[in-house]
Amino acid sequence: MAVHAPVCDFGWKAPDFALPDTEGKIWTLDQVSGPKGTLIMFICNHCPYVLAVLDRLQAEAEALMAQGIGVAAICANDAATYPEDSFEKMAEMARARAFKFPYLHDESQSVAKAYDAICTPDFFGFNADYELQYRGRLDASGRNPAPPDAKRELYDAMLIIAQTGQGPREQVAAMGCSIKWKD
Repeated sequence: MAVHAPVCDFGWKAPDFALPDTEGKIWTLDQVSGPKGTLIMFICNHCPYVLAVLDRLQAEAEALMAQGIGVAAICANDAATYPEDSFEKMAEMARARAFKFPYLHDESQSVAKAYDAICTPDFFGFNADYELQYRGRLDASGRNPAPPDAKRELYDAMLIIAQTGQGPREQVAAMGCSIKWKD
């Protein structure tokens, strides 16, 4: 069932974390952050919303990294119920797609809860002071192919944040599959 993330709570501070990537390295918020801002993306392997935008999401993330914005993806789904989101499957996806950003495993789901992550994908764009400035969508495509003239909402917002420290006041909430919480 599709759910929408809440609107941006401007200035909300990013909670720290210590999560393993798909190679077993532990990453903290400081380690994934960039000098001009940080993008934390909650994604997973099986969600049709994520899979529909994964090529664009990966390209936008890499373009943002080139602009001094740190990027990390986090999977918090219950792998017992959704085996495609297991640590092993995450590692397979990260290798197959040659992710240039860490793909982190939140097995306890404590980080997803601390961020109040709602769906996959769910984007949290922070300025250099770890203040939330973007909680919108990638673009207008949803689960569909993006039209050729699709506005690069996430990318454009993160560039504004990198330049000014402030996010755009008008944002369209992300939509996707709900986080698969453990019982």
